[in-house]
Amino acid sequence: MRALSVVWWKEVRENLRDRRTMVSTFVLGPLFGPVLFAVLIGFVAKTELDRAEKALELPVIGAEHAPNLMNWLGAQGVEAVDPPAEPEEAVRTREVELVLRIDDEYGKALGEGRPAPLTLIFDQSQTKARASIERVQALLQGYGELVARQRLLIRGMDPSLVGPIELRRVDLSTPQSRSAMILAMLPYLLILTVFTGGMYLAIDATAGERERQSLEPLLINPVSRAALMGGKFLASAAFGMVSLALGLTAFSLFAQFIPADRIGIQINLGPAECLRLFAVTAPLAVLAAAVQTGVAAFSKSYREAQTYVTLLVFLPAIPSIVLAINPIKAEDWMYGVPLLSQQLLIDHVVRGEAIGVVQPLMSIAATLLAGALAAAWTTRLYHRESLAVSA
Repeated sequence: MRALSVVWWKEVRENLRDRRTMVSTFVLGPLFGPVLFAVLIGFVAKTELDRAEKALELPVIGAEHAPNLMNWLGAQGVEAVDPPAEPEEAVRTREVELVLRIDDEYGKALGEGRPAPLTLIFDQSQTKARASIERVQALLQGYGELVARQRLLIRGMDPSLVGPIELRRVDLSTPQSRSAMILAMLPYLLILTVFTGGMYLAIDATAGERERQSLEPLLINPVSRAALMGGKFLASAAFGMVSLALGLTAFSLFAQFIPADRIGIQINLGPAECLRLFAVTAPLAVLAAAVQTGVAAFSKSYREAQTYVTLLVFLPAIPSIVLAINPIKAEDWMYGVPLLSQQLLIDHVVRGEAIGVVQPLMSIAATLLAGALAAAWTTRLYHRESLAVSA
């Protein structure tokens, strides 16, 4: 244990001396996710709120054929403006988001009790225009239902006859559970922070020392290969955990700048939630450090190790992509799968859902077991005679 602690302190001290690595590990890595998260979510929320609060400008062709419709739309916050000369081309080139065309037969068809033709020109592939498209479609449908009820009343019929079903919606979501939609990227960003926190130390402690020819003198010391590997591996894991702690602190601070109350959500990332997130995510630092140290020992050069370890950073994205494409109901066995279990547990914490003791313990035990197996594989690599030979 003394030899292991000496090697651990050596690697930590040498890594602390490298200012570029420290900036990348403790500043850029932990802050990148929170800053990106706060800026993107804040910008999107502000944009959507501004669009919802201000009047919607709707280019209308043939507005003179439907004065009542125009007055009703105006009362709903829609401002009719002059249409472009080529409406289809204007929508296609994103000059306008959508155009409403009122045919000449609109008034006659409405007076005769027939369906009055309206044409809404839009491009569904334009993400920015979807909110305006849905808003106008809902308003036109609402106006159509209003006209239908008036027709029935004129004929002495109860409008409720055409609505035999009364749908009552019960929304069981809470402001905190709705925040999960906003915090969907949080699990991946936290896990990514763990994987990148000790990445540079893992590469430099083996591949870097081998190229600098300082690994061979270290190997001839009366220190077992297991203790040597353990010190390097634990130093990398420690940096990953520190990076995670800094990342969680940054998320907690930057979350305060999101206008959560204005969009009907509640983001709880206080000290208690951050401690729970740290507890379920920190074991990944052990797994990441063991795998990255093993890859660095397996590689023949620093550049090769950097390439392989960088590719490993994409590994945490797999559960996030799978759950985004195919949302599934969590089963008990899933909490025994590293990476996937952390994804599920972080989502539970963000939603404010109660978590038992068994699921976190399964996740922690499975992750540490995977880390122990990876450490055993890395130890075998450290016993190779060619470990100190640079390509």
